[in-house]
Amino acid sequence: MRVPPGCESSQAGEYFHAENPAFRYHGEDDGGTLSLSVVRAHGDGGTDAPDASTATIVLQRTPDGFVGQTHATGFAGSGAPCPVVFPTEVEACADAGLTLRSAASTSIDEGCRAAPSGAPTVRLRQVLLRGEPDAGT
Repeated sequence: MRVPPGCESSQAGEYFHAENPAFRYHGEDDGGTLSLSVVRAHGDGGTDAPDASTATIVLQRTPDGFVGQTHATGFAGSGAPCPVVFPTEVEACADAGLTLRSAASTSIDEGCRAAPSGAPTVRLRQVLLRGEPDAGT
């Protein structure tokens, strides 16, 4: 398999987004698939358990890398909620956390389908740090 060094071991655990610590993630890893669920953070430092309405990132260790998709809810121009999927890959695994690359946005039409035309997909680097953010973060 062609996964980044360090990604062969379990990546299960708690994470927070390096640029916005309000975004917290709960990771479960069965050795082949890593699933990260977004959990809601509260002002008191607590978090809610993930539920079916939260965004999830599902990544698989494959011969082509540690790749998968982010599943979230987007909104059509009318405001109707639509399921959206963004390609996502793991660039690095370290003791400090994970570095992901994922599409930043997508275009959907009124029928919740990918729009036939739109801006090219931009992929952004996302750094998820292990543990809980410092109280001052």
